[in-house]
Amino acid sequence: MGKAFQRIGSVSNAHVGLDFELKAQLFFRGQGILLEQNHKVMVGVGGIKKPHRFDLGCSKQKIIVECKSHRWTVGDNVPSAKLTVWNEAMLYFHFSPIDYRKIMFTLKDKREKNDKTLCQYYVNRFEHLIPEGVEFWEYDENAMNALRIY
Repeated sequence: MGKAFQRIGSVSNAHVGLDFELKAQLFFRGQGILLEQNHKVMVGVGGIKKPHRFDLGCSKQKIIVECKSHRWTVGDNVPSAKLTVWNEAMLYFHFSPIDYRKIMFTLKDKREKNDKTLCQYYVNRFEHLIPEGVEFWEYDENAMNALRIY
């Protein structure tokens, strides 16, 4: 019997996430951007800072990336619990160094009933929580390519 909330056909959700991070890393390498995994950056409010690990990043080029490979639910519904993790990523981007390029790298997953991607839905629904300058990129697994959508 499959585990609840685990992606069908995967060993574990951790494996799904790591695999997606590697795809993102490879995509950016093709763009001339070399990123390391678990990149630490100091984040916080005012003078109080603590290290936070972003999925990918580079100190030299001052880039941080969060990778999210979430999909619409099996019933084509909004995965609302997963989108709270996206909101958390926006909070960390907000409190990260202002001189860093901030990228949310998501899986392109289209909703059957209206052909809207999960990333498009998020931007439309939660634009008020997206810090200025945060870029949203969608990765198409079939084309093995990504496009900036926001």
